[in-house]
Amino acid sequence: MAGGKRILIADDDPDISELLEAYFSGQGYNVSVVDNGKDALTKALSEDFDVILLDVMMPYIDGYHVSYEISSKKANSKIIILTSRDVSSEKGIGMLSGASDVIQKPFSIEELGQKVEALVNKGE
Repeated sequence: MAGGKRILIADDDPDISELLEAYFSGQGYNVSVVDNGKDALTKALSEDFDVILLDVMMPYIDGYHVSYEISSKKANSKIIILTSRDVSSEKGIGMLSGASDVIQKPFSIEELGQKVEALVNKGE
């Protein structure tokens, strides 16, 4: 169980945001949701989150730029990028942006949950 850990979900697709919010809330996380890159960056820099889930294609600022800005200002940030693009070509970009992992949509919610939990536990 997450034990009150905080997660930020940034995705402009309300169906995905609702799915992720319901799943991680059910796992015991305190969940914050935003629907664009600008709000994701502001929230991530002004608050502390155990894990940040970022969609790549969002309004205002894309997920890679948000990831880069967060990781350059908060060195130990744990970021997972979610993309509908081919992950084999996106993984390198994601890692260069400071992300811990890149996962292709559609994804298995259980697999994503395991990756999030592993990142949270890595910091303890």
